Amino acid sequence: MSGFLDEMAHGSARRVREAMRLESSDALERRARLTPPPPPLRLSAAGFDVIAELKLRSPAAGALGDVDRGLDARVTAYARGGAAAVSVLTEPSRFDGSLAHLRQAAAVLAPFGVPAMRKDFIVDPYQVLEARAAGAGGLLVILRMLPPARIVELLDACADHGLFVLLEAFDGADLEAAAGLLTARRNRRELLLVGVNCRDLQTLEVVPQRFAALAAHLPPGPAVAESGVATPADALAMRRLGYRLALIGTALMARDDPAALLADILESTRAPG
Repeated sequence: MSGFLDEMAHGSARRVREAMRLESSDALERRARLTPPPPPLRLSAAGFDVIAELKLRSPAAGALGDVDRGLDARVTAYARGGAAAVSVLTEPSRFDGSLAHLRQAAAVLAPFGVPAMRKDFIVDPYQVLEARAAGAGGLLVILRMLPPARIVELLDACADHGLFVLLEAFDGADLEAAAGLLTARRNRRELLLVGVNCRDLQTLEVVPQRFAALAAHLPPGPAVAESGVATPADALAMRRLGYRLALIGTALMARDDPAALLADILESTRAPG
């Protein structure tokens, strides 16, 4: 595991311990069960979708926006622009995120029928309960950050609470692990997406060539291109490589009118050819 992921995993585990001192797993489970069910993730029959991302800060790009004052307007723009889901950063130390952002975004998105997805460095099933209690309909799981048994625990918890999962891969070994999970769980009623993140975990630089290099190793099912997709041309290139969705954060956060960029991307990727 990279130094960055190791740092994030330790911080995440510490946050879990602190949260458990305030609310037991049993109490959080009850609260999660009482939370209204999230909208399901619906993929367009037109063949390409976008998961739009909400984040205050990126370790690589720095500050990206004042979400505290503009969160409602931004996630509304994402929904109106055609996003299939909205990824919400909840990691506080390097991304300035919080569960409050997730809770607020999920409430705004619910009338549009668009699910919120918790994006964090998830290490414990307790965080699945936190996500569901905050209204989330999905969760990101980083494959290389956890032992296989813990990943299965997380997937079981997500399935139990009706959350879709984005399994994040960085290389061929991660994709092989994802393929094994998909095979082992093929008879379960759950939605598992597999994402390729082209960010270099040592330098945090984006390496777009990895999308093409790993495309042949994608397991069956909806594949997500993560990081480095900023324009309609980028998204169209992903579609032609076999990716079914793109997760787009920095480019949308940089726009005053993100709905327009979303509309342009979807028009480009859903057009014939």
